[in-house]
Amino acid sequence: MDRVNENLNTVNQPIYKKDAMALVTGQPVYTDDIAPSECLIVKVLRSPHAHALIHTISTEAAKKVPGIACILTYEDVPHKRFTMAGQTYPEPSPYDRYILDRRLRFVGDAVAIVAGKNEKAVDKALKKIKVTYEVLEPVLDFHKSKDNPILVHPEEDWVALCDVGADNKRNLCCQGTEGSGDLDAVMAECEYVVEGTYHTKACQQAMMETFRTYTEMDAYGRLKVTSSTQIPFHVRRILSTALDIPKSRIRVCKPRIGGGFGAKQSVVTEVFPAIVTLKTGKPAKMIYTRYESQICSSPRHEMEVTVRVGADKNGIIQAIDMYTLSNAGAYGEHAPTTITLTSCKSIPLYGKARAYRFTYEAVYTNTMGAGAYRGYGATQGIFAVESAVNELAVKMNMDPVRLREINMVQEGQVMPAYYGEICGSCALDRCMAKAREMMDWDAKYPARDMGNGKVRAVGVAMAMQGSSISNVDVASATIKLNDNGFYSLSIGASDMGTGCDTILAQMAAEELRCPVEEIAVHGVDTDISPYDSGSYASSTTYLTGRAVVKACRELKEKIDQYSREHPGLTLKEIGNECMCNNNIALEVTATNSSPVSPPPFMVGMAEVEVDTETGSVEVLDFVGVVDCGTPINPNLARVQAEGGIVQGIGMALYENIQFNGKGQMLNNSFMQYKIPSRQDIGKIRVEFESSYEPQGPFGAKSIGEIVINTSSPAIAHAIYNATGKRFHELPITPEKIVMGE
Repeated sequence: MDRVNENLNTVNQPIYKKDAMALVTGQPVYTDDIAPSECLIVKVLRSPHAHALIHTISTEAAKKVPGIACILTYEDVPHKRFTMAGQTYPEPSPYDRYILDRRLRFVGDAVAIVAGKNEKAVDKALKKIKVTYEVLEPVLDFHKSKDNPILVHPEEDWVALCDVGADNKRNLCCQGTEGSGDLDAVMAECEYVVEGTYHTKACQQAMMETFRTYTEMDAYGRLKVTSSTQIPFHVRRILSTALDIPKSRIRVCKPRIGGGFGAKQSVVTEVFPAIVTLKTGKPAKMIYTRYESQICSSPRHEMEVTVRVGADKNGIIQAIDMYTLSNAGAYGEHAPTTITLTSCKSIPLYGKARAYRFTYEAVYTNTMGAGAYRGYGATQGIFAVESAVNELAVKMNMDPVRLREINMVQEGQVMPAYYGEICGSCALDRCMAKAREMMDWDAKYPARDMGNGKVRAVGVAMAMQGSSISNVDVASATIKLNDNGFYSLSIGASDMGTGCDTILAQMAAEELRCPVEEIAVHGVDTDISPYDSGSYASSTTYLTGRAVVKACRELKEKIDQYSREHPGLTLKEIGNECMCNNNIALEVTATNSSPVSPPPFMVGMAEVEVDTETGSVEVLDFVGVVDCGTPINPNLARVQAEGGIVQGIGMALYENIQFNGKGQMLNNSFMQYKIPSRQDIGKIRVEFESSYEPQGPFGAKSIGEIVINTSSPAIAHAIYNATGKRFHELPITPEKIVMGE
């Protein structure tokens, strides 16, 4: 792409979101708003046991409840293994699910599907289903899962399509080792070595709109699925596999999404109303309660990361050794891919390392299966590596900012552990300098005693992510000139509240030199939208954006050709003329994939006040400086950054998924599962230090995930500076601080 110039009209401008007024005025745009009123209500009876076999199940009494239309058990549904993970085919995640199974693998697993005319009837029928269980011993501790005689998936038809080291007879979703250089030899030469094990628990995405789907049969006898999803095209493939029907019989549409954060990169609700509609021919919908979203969805993977970092006498980091153990839970959605990001999105931050080694294992347990969550494994890995680097700075008696300044990756370097990619754009040094200035680091580091047992301290971390999945993800865009000279832009990427419809329209308007209002954006319908892998992996701005630019440039060439053949016409006249006696289609579809995944970078600094008597922590100030290349819409990028920082603060201090000895989740509502409100957050200040990414549209890289990754290590560092206590497990609660654990 050409280097961006200063004469931009719409790109790098704070354009209002296209759907802003519809959202703030409460227009019916979400799934449940537009679902037909006659939809059957679909709910699922859930297992009370972490591990059990259904011995008998009786639905006769439940079927007699007035208004009940359909009750399904494992005997009534197709028996084809599939994965709910929304990933490009062939999926790295194992095919380890049935729609309903006789074996139940966690508390909350699906036992039966009930559909009825109203919620009251369905709730009554659920209570009348009689089930006897053969209760089995569960494996709940992910440290004890590998090679445990208790198998979560003993079935013979379990299958992994990709070679990721998976073995269901060992409770393994994946395993492997990779590296470069003679790690042990280089580490032995290091003057300073630190080692630590860091534990991050599962976290719920807690988006405002819970999981929800409605389904119906269209006039052509096809299954139409309308769902709050980030992955419409993957939903079509997954449903085809699970329901054992051709893809040609399925159409998936995405309305507005009330937040996803990765949770909706898995097929959580879609399969249940879909099978009901196929069985009954009637429209059906499933709306998850917050309780269901907490106990049976797709949270972040619990991980334990052991890191060893070695540096020479000058503080240059020479070697990094990582071992990651991930808790896949009962099913393997996203387990093989999230775990690899713990290394490839943390180790490359330190571009001078001569050797690295990464060993990993993801294991099954009888707890709720995990999935994708903003940061996608990088968050867990960066917490570990950045915490270890902060410990290294203490051991060397060096300012942790200075330690990073002499080690951080720079443009032109081959990034270790990053697929051999060269860092083509990087303003990480300027991000660090800007954050240092904004936080007044030199005056505040490490801590200040405020009296009355309160101490203020600062902490630092840096992070990277990626921009799409290189050599895998595909994005497409269709642009056409309409009569009267306005344009229609069709995309396959899912706007989940982030504003991708708006920024893609900004790029189209910039290329076509027209106002953004002249670009009508059409969301995803798998029947008519161009293919897109989906809105995940920080791909939309970078990958779909370039597809939009490609399409617009080709369309301009066609318009120029038409203008040469029909001189003197205005664009409006061309739009009208081409609708009559015309042989040139003024419509273009362009597709884009990328051989590289240029990382965005970020520096985060936290200032906290710790009450050493009670252990309470108040985040007074958080500074985030981001290099996302060229920000396409600075206002939307800033909101992305602020939201990600807050989610990271929640992970660091509040969010704590816990299970009792029977595998029951204790944090099944927002009364028990605490996420930060605005009152819990002090100042958040975000700035951008833009690099120019030559592979991105107008020099842009991604922004969506990078922004969650610095909060937890920076806050943990600040708490150490305030208390002198190291905390290797999140969240860091007042009890832990007081007890010193």
